[in-house]
Parts: sequence; C-alpha cells; structure tokens
Amino acid sequence: MGSLTQFQKSVIIGTILGDGYLRIIPKRKNAFLEINHSFNQKEYVDWKYSALKNISNSSPKARKGNGDRIAYRFYTKQLSELTDIYRSFYTNSKKVIPENIILNPTILAVWYMDDGSKCADNFYLNTQKFELRDQQILLLALKKMGLEAKTNRDKNYFRLRFLSFSVPKLKKIITEHIIPSMKYKIGL
Repeated sequence: MGSLTQFQKSVIIGTILGDGYLRIIPKRKNAFLEINHSFNQKEYVDWKYSALKNISNSSPKARKGNGDRIAYRFYTKQLSELTDIYRSFYTNSKKVIPENIILNPTILAVWYMDDGSKCADNFYLNTQKFELRDQQILLLALKKMGLEAKTNRDKNYFRLRFLSFSVPKLKKIITEHIIPSMKYKIGL
C-alpha cells in the first residue's frame, strides 16, 4: 500500500472539516477514518468510498441507527498517514482547526457537500461544532482562496456565511467537484 494521493488527502481533510471523524482505538497505533451519512446520501458515501477504496477495509454498509434513521457508512484501515492528520486536527480527542490549514477546491467542495447549505441567496458552512477561534482560522483560510465570509449566529452557536459577492466565486471553485446528487446544495 502506497501513500495517500493528494486527492485522497483532500477528500479526507474536507471530510474531517465536515461530518467525518478520525479515531485512534486505545492500545492501537494508528488512526482510521469513519465516513457515516444518512442512507439518503448513499451516492455521496459511494463516491467517497471510490476515492478511498484502496485504504478501506470493506465497502459501505447500511446500518440501523437511532429511531428510524438508517445510516450508510464505511471505515478506512488504520494508517500512519491518518495518524499524522489526526494529530493536526485533534486535541484531547476534540476536533480543532490547525493554524496552518490550507484549503484547495477539492477540500472546500467535500466540506461543502458535508456541511454546506443554501437558504435563499445565502450560502453557509455549518461550523457550529467548532470553537469561535477555529472558525476565525477557517475564515482566514477561505480569504486566502479569495472568498469572503463571516461568522453568523445560529441560535447559541456560530456558523460561516459567505458574503453575497463571494457566492459566485465559491460556486466557480467548487461546482466541478460537486457530485450530481449534491448539486442541490449550490442551487443547481
């Protein structure tokens, strides 16, 4: 097994910024990635699996969750490269944003497919799980891509909202990386 490709690293980082989790099982050496979405997002999980197939233990499976929820998920193998990424994105098992994060179109598209939303003309990244300090780091990383966003209060938490003049550039950057079943998230 060779090292991760840049595309795979981008999918993994975009996933971590979104709904994915890296984990290290106690008494194990390396981290693995869990991809877990609603069964309604089967096409998206299958796309991620196709990108990470060579580092995965088995194909995605449906699993009954709480209540009527059906999840669709898979896990990667435990890899030292994932452990390196884990060390950048986790402190005391809590997801954080590294100060030196650099985004690219694939990372941003995967992150948007995981946690992006559109309401009328507003485009959001639902970053409520991150501390305000981490969100400020993300705002700077977006700015380096030429995108302007700000924190936006969502009840008791904050998320990122793209400023209206940045939405066309956001769409231009990520559209070619958005899979067909997720195009609705950018209004296509």
